[in-house]
Amino acid sequence: MRDYLLTLCVTAAVTYLLTGPVRKFAIATGAMPEIRARDVHREPTPRLGGIAMFFGLCAGLLVADHLQNLNSVFELSNEPRALLSGAALIWIIGVLDDKFEIDALIKLGGQMIAAGVMVMQGLTILWIPVPGVGTVSLTSWQGTLLTVALVVITINAVNFVDGLDGLAAGMVCIAAAAFFLYAYRIWFSYGIEAAAPASLFTAILMGMCLGFLPHNMHPARIFMGDSGSMLIGLVLAAAAISVTGQVDPDALKIFEGSTREATHAALPVFIPLLLPLTIIAIPVADLVLAIVRRTWNGQSPFAADRGHLHHRLLEIGHSHSRAVLIMYFWSALIAFGVVAYSVHSASMWIVMLVVALSAVGLVLLLLPRFTPRAPRWAEAFVPPRYRRRAVRPHLAPSSSAHDGQGEPAVSGTAEIEAAAEPQERTPIPAGVNGATAIGARSRLPDRRKAGTRG
Repeated sequence: MRDYLLTLCVTAAVTYLLTGPVRKFAIATGAMPEIRARDVHREPTPRLGGIAMFFGLCAGLLVADHLQNLNSVFELSNEPRALLSGAALIWIIGVLDDKFEIDALIKLGGQMIAAGVMVMQGLTILWIPVPGVGTVSLTSWQGTLLTVALVVITINAVNFVDGLDGLAAGMVCIAAAAFFLYAYRIWFSYGIEAAAPASLFTAILMGMCLGFLPHNMHPARIFMGDSGSMLIGLVLAAAAISVTGQVDPDALKIFEGSTREATHAALPVFIPLLLPLTIIAIPVADLVLAIVRRTWNGQSPFAADRGHLHHRLLEIGHSHSRAVLIMYFWSALIAFGVVAYSVHSASMWIVMLVVALSAVGLVLLLLPRFTPRAPRWAEAFVPPRYRRRAVRPHLAPSSSAHDGQGEPAVSGTAEIEAAAEPQERTPIPAGVNGATAIGARSRLPDRRKAGTRG
């Protein structure tokens, strides 16, 4: 566990430290598109954050290769090299898309080729467990098709959800944490070395996301772009394929006894097949709804719009930060709920806890304008908008506290709350200082410098 923690910290540190220079590089190269109709940010923001995440991945694999307890993963398996090959290919495609906006079908073809590269190097699904039957081996083309489908679905689901600051990185980090707990348990509890690569992949994936999140939280200073979203989607899919393709269910000795007992005991073995989809259930649901919505409206399934789940949360009144936290909540509930149920599938308290937390999540969805207030002893540890504010005595009735008609003007708490209301801002065009320093990419007629008035 210490080696995994060290690998995670090194990956996070490299990603965090490189994101700043990558941001300057993205500004200098003009990888900072104009505001689109479906975007929720108001200023042109540089992309290419996936560059830092990819070098974080490389650093994590390099450090793990030199650790005594993790070196066996590279000696006994070709999966780390397969992951690096597929990740490099999908990363190059993402960088080109962030800069030049390549066609969606070309990206889809690149995703399939990246999955094929991993299959050719041994990172593929070899068998699937069937209750009452045992392990069913897949033919070469069956395993390839299933592997490619899982990679493409996961990549696009993560890519679809990358619409708010910090949303994709946070949700994938939650998914990776849940998957790490499952893979580590298979490796540590059952002594199956074939689960070690998946544990390594998910630890590195957590480091990539944690290192990038400080730069990507609202208001974001840089976006990961397709170079980052497709990369972390591929790493998540690779971890699932590694567990499913290399861990023999017969090694767990669960297909014994009656058919009913075997079916009940086999539930943890099906988790590698279902966990990637249940972990990203929210993005997958968003993906399916987007395809149906666009097809119904006569549009291409790859055409972008503002109908995603996170856009709808903003429309019903949730703030940017709260919409992200709600998506985090549902992702964690589904991911860790499935992992907990796979460990203790006979415990009803897990089901009851998931139901109770689901009710809490529904209440949060129905109260978009409710602002919680922290207790006074905790006010120093929360953002200012959650602190209690009292009307100061000297702001009570005075000549300046009334308008021309004798009515009291807004002051004290009301004044502060009014000031906290979001104001309409004119988008700052490219060509000014700050996050939009270089590149006259905007068609807006206003070319004033940032911070000027009039």
